[in-house]
Order: sequence, then C-alpha cells, then structure tokens
Amino acid sequence: MLIEGLYTLTDFKADDEQITANIHLNKDHDIFKGHFPGNPIMPGVCMIQIIKELTEKALNKSLFLSVSSNIKFMALINPFKTPDLTILISYTEEDGMVKIKNTSSFEDTEALKLSATFKVID
Repeated sequence: MLIEGLYTLTDFKADDEQITANIHLNKDHDIFKGHFPGNPIMPGVCMIQIIKELTEKALNKSLFLSVSSNIKFMALINPFKTPDLTILISYTEEDGMVKIKNTSSFEDTEALKLSATFKVID
C-alpha cells in the first residue's frame, strides 16, 4: 500500500474478469487534513492508486499506469460523510498489458468512472 493507513479493505472478491472490493476510508488520515482543511475530500489521484493496488492484488503482479483514456469524477467523496466505498473493476490482460474499467461508488452514488491501461512490470 503506497499510502499507508488511508483505507481498510473490508471485502475483496476477484475472478478472471472482475474485482469487487469494499473499502473503508480512514477519516483521520493526514491526507484529509490538507485536502482540504475544513472540507475534506478524497483526492482523485488516491482513488486511482487504490484501483491500481486492488488490481495488483487480484493479479498478484506489479503494475504501472500507462494510459488513462477516460476519468470522470462525478461526486465528491467526503470521508466523514461517506467513508465506505464499493469499487468494481472489470479487466482483461493481454501481451503484458491490463485494461480496466472501473466504477467507484458510495451508497447509491457513482463517484468515479475510470478506463485505463496498466503495464505489467514484473
């Protein structure tokens, strides 16, 4: 985990095509004190890192973000109001590359949609 203590993985399921994970954000993590004071929101780059880490866990491989063809931030994630997130990742792996499509949500709200390609680095 690159950002130690930012989240806890509460449920994780993976098969050959899909990952379903539930995470709980640590509202007291230092990252939220700076982003933004008095109005904490989850940084988009941290969400992308979490998606990468979950994909690495499912594949048991290290990945490097090669291309992000579509990123849509559709709702703010406030760790004090909505600390529990569901992350769905569908993926295909071919020729040392992993293509993913992600939807991250809380309650009934989609917060992030991401399409990206990762290069396998080991």
